[in-house]
Amino acid sequence: MSTSAERSCRKKSTFARGVHPAGRKQLAAEAAVEVLPTPAEVRIALQQHLGAPCKASVKPRTEVAVGDVVGEAEAFVSAPVHASISGTVARQSTVTLPNGRHVAAVSIRAADEQPLSGRALWDDVHGGQWPRDGLDRHDAEAIAAAARSAGLVGLGGAAFPTHVKLARNDKKPIDTLLVNGCECEPYLTADYRLMLEAPASIVAGALLARQATGASDVVVCLEDNKPKAAQALEAAAEGTEVRLKILKTKYPQGGEKQLLWAVLGRKVPGGGLPLDVGVVVTNVATAAALARAVIRGRPLTHRIVSVSGAGVREPKNLLVPIGASYRELIDFCGGLRDGAARVVAGGPMMGFTLGSLDVPVTKGTSGITVLSQEEVRRREQTACLRCGRCVDVCPMRLVPTRLALAARASSVDLARRYHVAACMECGCCAYVCPAGLPLVQLIRLAKVMVQ
Repeated sequence: MSTSAERSCRKKSTFARGVHPAGRKQLAAEAAVEVLPTPAEVRIALQQHLGAPCKASVKPRTEVAVGDVVGEAEAFVSAPVHASISGTVARQSTVTLPNGRHVAAVSIRAADEQPLSGRALWDDVHGGQWPRDGLDRHDAEAIAAAARSAGLVGLGGAAFPTHVKLARNDKKPIDTLLVNGCECEPYLTADYRLMLEAPASIVAGALLARQATGASDVVVCLEDNKPKAAQALEAAAEGTEVRLKILKTKYPQGGEKQLLWAVLGRKVPGGGLPLDVGVVVTNVATAAALARAVIRGRPLTHRIVSVSGAGVREPKNLLVPIGASYRELIDFCGGLRDGAARVVAGGPMMGFTLGSLDVPVTKGTSGITVLSQEEVRRREQTACLRCGRCVDVCPMRLVPTRLALAARASSVDLARRYHVAACMECGCCAYVCPAGLPLVQLIRLAKVMVQ
């Protein structure tokens, strides 16, 4: 007899356009989350979220414990950062993020003894019991304040400060909360494992976010390639106001604007936000982190990261401290295979290729993809064929080749005329381009021009 989660997979909707890249999630989908051993040192970037950077609040040689604030957020659109290990603060350094930005960081050398490790750390972050009843006793403002104090940002990759989304705006009331569990990027399975292994924390966080925003409807959204996760969430949400919506598997189904259209049939106006149409969207991992912040009083110090791809020996899903290096994660997964050709921060569609593995994990690091020579074999780049395939698949209904032309011509006017700011850099255009044009890289360059 089929469950209602299985039956709901037959009632699927989606958005217009998009692509269907090979998912390749089987590499790490069955790998239960492991806890990364405490690294000898972490480097915690002071700018790892959208908005204003933090200001270091600790000095060298200061002893800190897990959860201590090491970077203060002075602006509203910002989020503090916390020590992810116990140890001694080293001299302030500069780190290079995957997008090429050089930012200040607080380095912490690990103490010989850590308060939590292994299974005990997992239980503190995501394990144990998560209440579903009585959460309405938490005041809306207190929930948003807890999110800010805990340094919560969107863990799906955007890293937008969560408290800003949760703050009520009387002029723009919220009726629906969408909890995004689509994880549409190929290879990545961090959210999938969280939904399987700790669904109760997601449900508790969703109910708290509902309380904060005043939403009357709470929908957890998944693609139909995750039936086990749907069953786990349905069981965890039984008897609550949280319901599931199963969507067709298509990229980029997890984009906010695509999700709103697929689930609610609402269109976000140009230059607008989901808030403008009465919706707040949060990632499943962000919901779980909100539950931990409010119920357990813990800040955001760790997150789950997928390490996958044909170029890594043992694809895994790891619970890691913010500030650990990509190199340490890859080494824990057995290291690189001989045929490894490219390491990508994130997934292959929207991620950034790395020139070094000495890059720190940030709050927005959802995965590391290691591609083999075969997977990155390049097509010979030719002139644009004027075939229009990039236009056919663009979920934002843009003309990517015009934006690429604007970048090559250094034309700010042309970039603005073709709405470069609306591009979400999903990579659909480059994926289908028969000429092998680096469309996303050129569009990113056009965005820099118009700033």
